[in-house]
Amino acid sequence: MVVQGQVTQATFGAAVGISQQAVSDLVRAGALAEDGAAAEWLLAYCHRLREQAAGRMGADAHGLDLVQERAALARAQREGIEIKNAALRGEFASVQILAQVLANASQAVAERFDHLKADMRKACPDLPPEAAEHVVAIIAAARNAWVSETAELVARKLQPDDDAEAEDEPLPD
Repeated sequence: MVVQGQVTQATFGAAVGISQQAVSDLVRAGALAEDGAAAEWLLAYCHRLREQAAGRMGADAHGLDLVQERAALARAQREGIEIKNAALRGEFASVQILAQVLANASQAVAERFDHLKADMRKACPDLPPEAAEHVVAIIAAARNAWVSETAELVARKLQPDDDAEAEDEPLPD
């Protein structure tokens, strides 16, 4: 190959070990200057290879960045393994299981609240009925707010979230 001057795509391809069509694709993509000299093409081609090897450039002709895709796949596999390990250590439970536990606990507390009026009459027979009704109304409002907030929280966590940062936020108290 002539180091100085123009070179054909076929000659350059043969010199670096790629096809004429691959050289044409590089020219079309702008990686090689259309009227570049042999030395320019060689420098540009070597630069492109270094960038690809360093993982800074991996997009193929179809727009897929294989380096990034492999990294994303590896990250997803690592996260999956971390979740499985956390579950095995008892540090993790699915949202569905947590929702069921929370629903069961809420139901048990709500049943106790339902018996509160009768329990207050037994424990405090001298308590005026208006005061007992007021206490029961306050507790009923708190119970209803608890159930509503719990249902909203579970619904938000079960819906797919477009904001990846929201997944990292802790649940509100």
